[in-house]
Order: sequence, then structure tokens, then C-alpha cells
Amino acid sequence: MLNDLKNELHNIVSGKSQIRTGTIIQTIACYLNDGEKTSKTSADEKHFKKQEAKKLEDYITEKNLWINNIDFSQYVSEGAEQKVYLKDSEHVLKLNDAIYYNSWKDYLYNLLLHNYFFSDTAYDLLGFTKNDEILYAVVQQNYVSITSNTDLKQVKEFLTLNGFENTRNNDYHNPELGIILEDLHDENVLTRNEILYFIDTVFYLTENFWKNINER
Repeated sequence: MLNDLKNELHNIVSGKSQIRTGTIIQTIACYLNDGEKTSKTSADEKHFKKQEAKKLEDYITEKNLWINNIDFSQYVSEGAEQKVYLKDSEHVLKLNDAIYYNSWKDYLYNLLLHNYFFSDTAYDLLGFTKNDEILYAVVQQNYVSITSNTDLKQVKEFLTLNGFENTRNNDYHNPELGIILEDLHDENVLTRNEILYFIDTVFYLTENFWKNINER
């Protein structure tokens, strides 16, 4: 069962299987793929990411993926990793500079994993923009109105039932799949009509994810 799921996730991040609003994300991730496995740490992280960003910007220009019509007056909030703007009554725009990741490819894998596990709040990658020389991905997401505060115990119970172990605070790890899921505090998981909505997730792939899925 877990092997089947792991195989499915491998196919998604490699672009072999389709996923909701994932086509452009998969296309860019494959373009950036240099054949190396991703990791959470890297000795030359900054140098690599700078080179990768240049390659990504060339692709954005070639494919006309620059977005220049964002209404910055519709500012809602921001965190360490992104800025949020209201697009209309049903959607928000999120500008993310991939600061939590050693590479843009890792960030794109995060989007794919989120869209797989939490399709009701899937990210739709619209394109990219630059502000003060910083490159941002522009993603659209359904707006979620809350009806009650989120009980983090329910978040923990939900994730535990799905194979994720609580490692510390609001961070989780699925050792069988080789996936880390972090930053699930009550502003990133909302509650509407007693249903949890994961709106901001931080996924990382560990070395175990890349191991042969048939190994035991």
C-alpha cells in the first residue's frame, strides 16, 4: 500500500502522472531538474540557487510567464516566505520567493505534494514576478473563510491517522514515505464548518523518498 503511494508520488514529482493544476509546475520542475536528488541542506546552496534562478528566469521570459498586473493595494498579510493579496471574493494570490527551500525545484515539489494531499486548497501556479530584484512565484488559491479557530490537536490526530509523526511543535514526518511536513500552526490550517483546510504547507523530501520504492 505504502509502496503504491510512494510510487504514485514519484510519478507526480517526475511529471509522469498528472495532478490537479500541476501541469505547469511539473513542466518547470522537469526543466530545472539537473538529475540530482534534492535535499534540505547543501554546502553551496546559495550559489546553486542563484544559478538556478537565472535558468528559471530565462525560461519565464521564453514562455511569457511574467505577471505584471498584480493589484498590490489588495494586500492581506505576509509571513517569512510569502505575501498574500486578495484577487477576488473567491481567490487569493500568494507571492512566494522559495526562501524556505535550497532550490526552486524543491519549492515546486512542495506545490505538487500540497496539491496531491490537499486538493481542496490546491495551488495554481499562474507565473512569476519580480520586486526589488527578488523573484517570486505567483500562485492562486481558493479563499477559505473560517467559522471557528483551529484545534491543533485535531490537526495532529488527522496527520497521525495518515502516517505522519509529530516531531516537534507543528512539524511532522512520515518516515515510510520520506516526507517532512512543517509549519502547521493555526494560521496555516484553517477550520470551516468543522473541516480542516491546509492552506499553507511546507513539504520537504528526504533521502528516503528517493530510495528504490521496492527496497525494504
